[in-house]
Amino acid sequence: MRRVLLALLALFCAALPAAAHEVRPAYLEVTETDPGQFAVTWKQPVLDGRRLKLDPVFPAKCTRAHERSEIAAGTLIQRWDMACDLSTGHIEIAGLERTLTDAFVRVNRLTGDDLSTVLRPGSLQLDLSSPTGAPTATYFRIGVEHILFGYDHLLFVLGLILLVRPRQLLPTVTAFTLAHSITLAAAALGGITLPGPPVEITIAMSIALLGVEAIYRVRGRETLSQRKPWLIAFGFGLIHGFGFAGALSEIGLPKGAEVLALLLFNVGVEAGQVFFVGAVLLGVFLARRFARMPDAPVRFVAAYCIGIVGAYWAIERIVGVLAA
Repeated sequence: MRRVLLALLALFCAALPAAAHEVRPAYLEVTETDPGQFAVTWKQPVLDGRRLKLDPVFPAKCTRAHERSEIAAGTLIQRWDMACDLSTGHIEIAGLERTLTDAFVRVNRLTGDDLSTVLRPGSLQLDLSSPTGAPTATYFRIGVEHILFGYDHLLFVLGLILLVRPRQLLPTVTAFTLAHSITLAAAALGGITLPGPPVEITIAMSIALLGVEAIYRVRGRETLSQRKPWLIAFGFGLIHGFGFAGALSEIGLPKGAEVLALLLFNVGVEAGQVFFVGAVLLGVFLARRFARMPDAPVRFVAAYCIGIVGAYWAIERIVGVLAA
């Protein structure tokens, strides 16, 4: 049983590089520039170099012009001008029902009766004649999904769990939370940003570093990061905060409710993080109780997996920057 569990853990870690993508929402913004004239921006995630088969669908008789597109930071951005009557009818996202992705939709009208909503696989249409409020509460869900499907952030948290002693876990996770909350707020509200590729490379390197430090702990070699892990957590937490801000940059914050939406997003991130830490600790308890597994081999394999995956992601992202 022990060998089987260790083998499964190794296979899981080996499969992580292929799944190193976050679930990110799509974003559609339609802004009325003149009566019946609109500027449209459509953003959707690009996974493994392929766009999702998602396309916004507008009411009949809408005509497009001046279409252009670009790919930036793993996102396909399309813009066009459109002549249309958007006082009635529906806007929907074709293909959304075949994905796990949400789509934020905003319609900014000259009359001031703006519309905003979140379309999901089970709710595909925005009724243009019905008023809607800003989907502020949805930012909590986006925060939870971002951490639970953001495998690089989860691996960093797992590395912290492997590195620290039980009495150090709370202050270490708190330091990580405080740090990424600071930079997330600075980026979302203050416009303080860093280029995406260096941030993603640094995040990957931080994971590899934690893997190495966790290996040192298993071998009994004491380091500064073991004595004061909250310093490491805080330092790299600042960088991870800019990574979290990348999710918000794709969809923005609702006008007039920026602080509340940011707070809910951050609370969602923390809720997902607490859930993950609890799940790991529960798994450790069950493994000790029922499988009688010794800690050292599992920690050793997990630490090596974290280091290898972090190094793989760092190399992959560096190569991507050099090839761009």
